[in-house]
Amino acid sequence: MASLLTHPAIPWGLSRIAGVSRRLFVAAALMSLIPDADVIAFRFGIPYESQWGHRGFTHSISFALLAGILFSFFSAYFRVSRGKIFGWIFLSTLSHTFLDSLTNGGLGVAAFWPLTSERFFLPFRPIQVSPIGIGGFLSFRGIIVIASEILVVWLPILLMTNFVRKKRGKISWIE
Repeated sequence: MASLLTHPAIPWGLSRIAGVSRRLFVAAALMSLIPDADVIAFRFGIPYESQWGHRGFTHSISFALLAGILFSFFSAYFRVSRGKIFGWIFLSTLSHTFLDSLTNGGLGVAAFWPLTSERFFLPFRPIQVSPIGIGGFLSFRGIIVIASEILVVWLPILLMTNFVRKKRGKISWIE
């Protein structure tokens, strides 16, 4: 998996371009992390390769669609249209699947569950897979993971968002 530090990168980049409310950005960022809640399956003896295991159903397009639909019922809270909140939550949740399918480890993602439990990776897998748990992350391997994520995810997003914002006359590296 990509690390918990990097999954919110896509909602962050999109929010810099689209200028959404902080409330909607926070919800989108949290939903970019939610698919990894499936690691709790290990505690219940559910094997990794199960559709209910890590990178199973929570990493599917169906799960992202369901998240978008559920959040759309709270459009008044977010003060945006149902369509906008659906789109933001759907894309942010699905971005997790996309990033994990770019990693070089694990069993792939069950992107097309429930149609199939088959796991997939993208052909280009430049992101170093992040260890599960804080211990492995606070090691030399964790540094390598962060370096790959900075180069493959954060740097391109930062460059892209600042390019778009510069074209609009709104460049700021800190906002």
